[in-house]
Amino acid sequence: MRLNVGVPNSMHVAAMVQPWEYALKGDDVGRAMTIADELGFYKCMLGEHFVIPKEHIALSGDHYFHTTVALGFLGGRTSRLRLSSSVSIVPLQNPIVQAKAWSTLDWLTGGRAEALFGVGWLKEEFDVLGIDFHKRGRMADEYVAAMIELWTKEDPVFEGEFVSFRDQGFAPKPIQGKVPLWFGGDAEPVLKRVAKFGDGWSPFRTPPEKFPECIDFIKSQPEYDGRPIEIFFALEMLNVGAHHEVLDDPRAPGSRSIQQIVDQVGWLKELGITQTIVPLPPGISGFEEYRDRLRWVAAEIMPKIA
Repeated sequence: MRLNVGVPNSMHVAAMVQPWEYALKGDDVGRAMTIADELGFYKCMLGEHFVIPKEHIALSGDHYFHTTVALGFLGGRTSRLRLSSSVSIVPLQNPIVQAKAWSTLDWLTGGRAEALFGVGWLKEEFDVLGIDFHKRGRMADEYVAAMIELWTKEDPVFEGEFVSFRDQGFAPKPIQGKVPLWFGGDAEPVLKRVAKFGDGWSPFRTPPEKFPECIDFIKSQPEYDGRPIEIFFALEMLNVGAHHEVLDDPRAPGSRSIQQIVDQVGWLKELGITQTIVPLPPGISGFEEYRDRLRWVAAEIMPKIA
């Protein structure tokens, strides 16, 4: 089991954020990820929205980074930590521009980029950006295919409903050959997208007990080619409703008990999860306590779940 780390003060979702995070500045966020990198955490993760309607701010917040810009900054503060979105809303940006952003991030950081894409849930955000919310699934499939073409072909050619190109140069290519692609969400089209394109799946509202069934579904699809599929899930996500409602799931808060955490991680592993985040316990007082928690997890939890 690999342990990832959420980027503090990267989003203000009420069900997940703690008040101490609001005081962190950019350098503090960079220092936090430098520490996580030195301690051996595998991947840092952060979410993305561009605008939030005022009626959603109470639950969703309006503080979000641009994913690849923020990950580029964090890549410069780290040397090993992999750099992931969680999630980027793929229909909201031109796929050529997205492909360039991700390949630039991968090239500049020595092959550490990972894209976790979603199709989005907030119709008003699509409306503001002039994008048809009802076409977002078709757009996502086509955009991902176009990005793969740009990343992997010396003479990329693509003809689609939403994007077309030929006779165009595109460099630098990702160092990894293709930026690893993860997809977040629970609907059947998401699972089929994982089967067709994905290196990983990040469930959101799927009950954990159904993870093995969903993994079997992914691997049963005709477009699945036998490649390894990793699965990420963090218990704190059990506290977040489909529209960021606070659910108060008793399994979501972090624990200060070594054995309880080890048991929780073991349970997730039995369900097929390969990457997780150890949630923070309630009541963290500030950056210093957060830093100490990272060190405690690295010293007390990592060796027991490796």
